[in-house]
Amino acid sequence: MAIKPLSPIQVEQAKSSDKVQTLADGGGLQLRIKPNGSRPWQLRYKKPFTKKYTVMGLGKYPEVSLADARDLRYSAKKLLAKGIDPIDDKKARELALMETHSNTLKLIAEKWFDVKKSHISSGYAKDIWGSLTRHIFPSVGGYPISQLTAQKVIQVLRPLEANGKYDTIKRICQRINEIMTYAVNTGIIVVNPLAGIGNAFRTVKTTNNPALEGSELPELMNALDMASIRSTTRCMIEWQLHTMTRPNETASARWEDIDLENMLWVIPANSIER
Repeated sequence: MAIKPLSPIQVEQAKSSDKVQTLADGGGLQLRIKPNGSRPWQLRYKKPFTKKYTVMGLGKYPEVSLADARDLRYSAKKLLAKGIDPIDDKKARELALMETHSNTLKLIAEKWFDVKKSHISSGYAKDIWGSLTRHIFPSVGGYPISQLTAQKVIQVLRPLEANGKYDTIKRICQRINEIMTYAVNTGIIVVNPLAGIGNAFRTVKTTNNPALEGSELPELMNALDMASIRSTTRCMIEWQLHTMTRPNETASARWEDIDLENMLWVIPANSIER
C-alpha cells in the first residue's frame, strides 16, 4: 500500500501524546513525535551489504523542515544506490571535518619546528619561533592550515611592510613556506597556496659595508688605539683581523679551544650555542 506523503500543515500541527507517534512520508522517511514534544526525523533503510534495516537520524523539526528532510532522504538514497551506507558516509565526513579543523597552522608549525630545531643552533631556533609567535600566530595561528590563503597571510604581513620591515617579511615568508611544504610532504594538504607570497612585497636592494683597503689598516689600528672602548672590545677586533672569523665565533672563543704550542684555534661546531 502506497504511503501518502505528508503535508507541511500535518507536520506543523502534529501534537504529542503520552506515547511516541510516527508519521510516515514514504521512502523510509518518518517523523517521530515524542511525549516531551521533540519531533526528530528518521530514515529507515536497508544496509547495503547485510540488508538489515537500520535507522538514521536526520535532525529535528522545525530546524529541519519537511522539504529539508526530503532532500536528505534523496541524498541518502543516491548513496545507497552506489552501495554506500549513508551513516558510514556521514561519520567519515564528520571525521574529516574534525581533522581539518584540528590541523591548525600553529599545531603543524609546532610539528615542523620540532624537526627543524634538531639541526640548527638554539639561537637561530629561538629567532624563528619568536618571529612566528609575534607576527603570524596571533592572527592566523588558529586557522585550519587547509584554509589558509595567500591573500590572508599577505594581509597579516602588510603592517610590517608599512613599517619598512622588508627583511622581516622575507624571513617570515621563507619560514611559513617551510611549514606549508612540511604539511604537503606529510599529507596534511595537497598543495602549498602560499608559495609565491613573497612576490607581493617590495624588495629593497642592500649594499655591503665598504671594505678597507690594505693601506687604510694603519689608520684603523691607530683609531682603535685612541678610541674610548673596553680593552676586550679592542682585542676582539684585532683578533678578528688576525683570524678573519665571524663576530659570533670570535665572541664565543674559549681558552680550551686554543692550542698555543701549535698556534692553532679549533672552533667547535657548537661554539655559537655555548
